[in-house]
Amino acid sequence: MVTGTHGPSTNDHQSIGELIGRLSEQGARLVHAEIELAKAEVAARAQAAGIGAGLFAGAALFGFFAVATLIATAIMGLANAVAPWIAGLIVSLVLLALTAALALVGRNRLKAGATKPNRTVANVKKDVDAVKEGLS
Repeated sequence: MVTGTHGPSTNDHQSIGELIGRLSEQGARLVHAEIELAKAEVAARAQAAGIGAGLFAGAALFGFFAVATLIATAIMGLANAVAPWIAGLIVSLVLLALTAALALVGRNRLKAGATKPNRTVANVKKDVDAVKEGLS
């Protein structure tokens, strides 16, 4: 409501301080609500991930048993051609060779991946230089 030439009355409009106070309060409520929503989303995803990890662990366990059974089957099948102890030795040597090959490839991959992040280091150095230049 406008009263003459004096502008809006104080009854109809809030002061700038009150508006800033309301804005701050509503902003804080909004941030709090967003944080609660994020927590709920993360909790739901974490539960689903936990169930998935448990199922994956169960699959890995049964896969391990299947591989062990296949190894025993290979030994028994090879024992039809040679003595059983020789069949066991042959299969064991093949498994040891496979183990060594996988270990070497894995070690090489780990060494290759263990290098420092060159681009990130360069970017951080640029950022530090920019801050130093800005402070000068």
